[in-house]
Amino acid sequence: MADYSPPDTQRDGKAGTGGKGSGSSGKVADFRYKRSSQSQGRPNQTASQRRPAQARGAGSGAASGPAPARAMPPPGSTRRQAYAALDLGTNNCRLLIARPEGENFTVIDAFSRVVRLGEDLAQSGRLSDAAMDRALAALHICAEKLRRRNVFLARSVATEACRRAINGSDFIDRVREETGIALDIITAQEEARLAVLGCHVLLEAGHGPAVIFDIGGGSTELVLIEPGENVPRIIDWASVPWGVVSLTDTVGRSEGASEADRVERYARMRMLVSDSFAPFAARVADASRAEDIRLLGTSGTVTTLASLHLELPQYDRRAVDGLIVPAASMRDISTRLSSMAPEDRRALPCIGPDRSDLVVAGCAILEAILDLWPADRLGVADRGIREGILRSLMAGTPAPPKAAS
Repeated sequence: MADYSPPDTQRDGKAGTGGKGSGSSGKVADFRYKRSSQSQGRPNQTASQRRPAQARGAGSGAASGPAPARAMPPPGSTRRQAYAALDLGTNNCRLLIARPEGENFTVIDAFSRVVRLGEDLAQSGRLSDAAMDRALAALHICAEKLRRRNVFLARSVATEACRRAINGSDFIDRVREETGIALDIITAQEEARLAVLGCHVLLEAGHGPAVIFDIGGGSTELVLIEPGENVPRIIDWASVPWGVVSLTDTVGRSEGASEADRVERYARMRMLVSDSFAPFAARVADASRAEDIRLLGTSGTVTTLASLHLELPQYDRRAVDGLIVPAASMRDISTRLSSMAPEDRRALPCIGPDRSDLVVAGCAILEAILDLWPADRLGVADRGIREGILRSLMAGTPAPPKAAS
């Protein structure tokens, strides 16, 4: 491994190919990520019985198990160097900087900001000037953190908004010129792979098939997996261009004057998403009827709904990350939020103004997932792509080659 000075100048900054259209498929706290014990509770335990162990931090960790000896820097050289993962999504800009701790890692710096890069993209097909300015302001902060932390190796990725936008590649060039950060527009398949790598250790213990999903701002990825010795084997996957921002903008931000209007709008959201999921749903139909199916979600939607399930006065990652929630409770909360007046949603703890107008779309996507994969319980992960990137970097796993444009 070469020694790199941040920002992540080891990458060429050119955009990868990404899918447009209906979808694609195919076969700052200092907190510690630990390896999952997979013994926090048997399948018949309730969420409340599991939560104390989860809140103490059990059930998090090394997505790929112990790193091979060759993957880590020699003792006494770069062992304590920092690694960084930056994820510029359709709605958020997020950064994690961490140091290896044995087979795990400890986060030493973090940053997250709602930038709404994909706002109005569904109508215009372009990233707006205001959205790009918001994202650049956040990326300047990230660049300064990367410099200050003397990062050894970093990877920065952009997802659906930049994949879909006509001016996505131009924006990537501007980011590199103004901040020094070389963003890589990753494919939907790579996005799904990184999400699985980052959070699969939080799957509920069992031997049956499982689906891991990531509800983003501009797209949703679903991955069917089967258990593996370290990293699970991906059997099938799908990505559809419906995330909380793209779905909200497509249906329209006006929620109507009455509860009946809101219910009708929510039904349209669910129909759009279900139609896009239909090919994947047909392929996994047999697996979904197995006895021991499991489900794990990583997104702001599932962590927000889990917070409401726990009736938290404010968001607490320690209580939410790794929680197992009855699927029926998540459906009940989704139904309640979908018919609630906007001002009432904004007043709820853990939602607030930043999420109040987007959480309904997230609920519609979640319910469509529960329709096609009817697990009794839902695992909740406050981790995903960034953690997957960090695991790959620390294990010495190179990024997949980019497809030809």
